[in-house]
Amino acid sequence: MNGEIYFSNNYRDLCQRSGTGAGFQFEFSCYRCQDTWRSPFEAYTGERAASWLRKGTDLAWGLLGSSGSGVTSAADGLAGAGWGQARDQAFDRAISNAQGHFNRCARCTNQVCGRCWNAAQGLCLHCAPDTAAEAMAAQQRGLNDMAAQQAYAAGQQAGQAFDPGRPRQLVCPQCRTETRGAAYCSGCGYQLARSTQCESCSTVVPDGAAFCPGCGTRR
Repeated sequence: MNGEIYFSNNYRDLCQRSGTGAGFQFEFSCYRCQDTWRSPFEAYTGERAASWLRKGTDLAWGLLGSSGSGVTSAADGLAGAGWGQARDQAFDRAISNAQGHFNRCARCTNQVCGRCWNAAQGLCLHCAPDTAAEAMAAQQRGLNDMAAQQAYAAGQQAGQAFDPGRPRQLVCPQCRTETRGAAYCSGCGYQLARSTQCESCSTVVPDGAAFCPGCGTRR
């Protein structure tokens, strides 16, 4: 199975060993975009023959009123004995078929689909990105970077009017509503971040006081 090393990480075994749907099928995926391709289903003839043997045995022994467990076990053993080799052979065929749907990158050795393949370079698009697509992506990054720089400069200019010394409350002390530095609480109307000193006499005014205790000035 020489091809197995090329699909060691990007295939899924969908084989079913027993039952009416017994058979072999494998799903291969593109390493870059994860799109998948499934190999054609191949029925497991060994299980089908064993199934017919079981049915015939059950019917015959049923008419005789006895059990054919020994024959059934033999049928199970016959089907199981050939499974491994049949599965390996089916896997080899599936890999050979899958190699017609995928391309192996000479640089990273990953298997990729046609949409992720740079045919001109013989490499996957991860190793050899499309030039036009990269140019457009770079143009968009440049646009975003310049817009971010201009927005930052506008923020710096607007920040010049910000008074860092002005006290601000982010949560109302009365109702606990988030205020985001507003002058009044949107939940209860409480005046926020009032000065702790009287503007007239500079006396410290207790929180919640309506008048200055030093000069009687209304707050």
